Amino acid sequence: MAPGLNWFGRSATSRGMAIVRISELDRRTTQSGKANNGRWLLEFERQEPVKADPLTGWNGSADTSPQVRISFATKDAAVAYCDKHGLDYHIVPAPPVRMRFQAYADNFR
Repeated sequence: MAPGLNWFGRSATSRGMAIVRISELDRRTTQSGKANNGRWLLEFERQEPVKADPLTGWNGSADTSPQVRISFATKDAAVAYCDKHGLDYHIVPAPPVRMRFQAYADNFR
């Protein structure tokens, strides 16, 4: 492999700067505990458009970076990872959890 080229024979700069999304994992509806609160997920955004395969009709592209998902314990750890590897990022916080208290008798009103 020639110096400065990746596995596909392209220079890393020919694709442009990788952009990642750092999002806070929200609590699932079936989750009542707070064991994994505050986890952050780093996902690469797609850099090539999705094309339909003429033979099968399935959508796809040669860009495999959206398949990479990295989990972090804190937002600061995810940001430090991006800074260390020279990645542009944007942060997506989880929506606030609204607790709705309801009595069992309210089901019958």
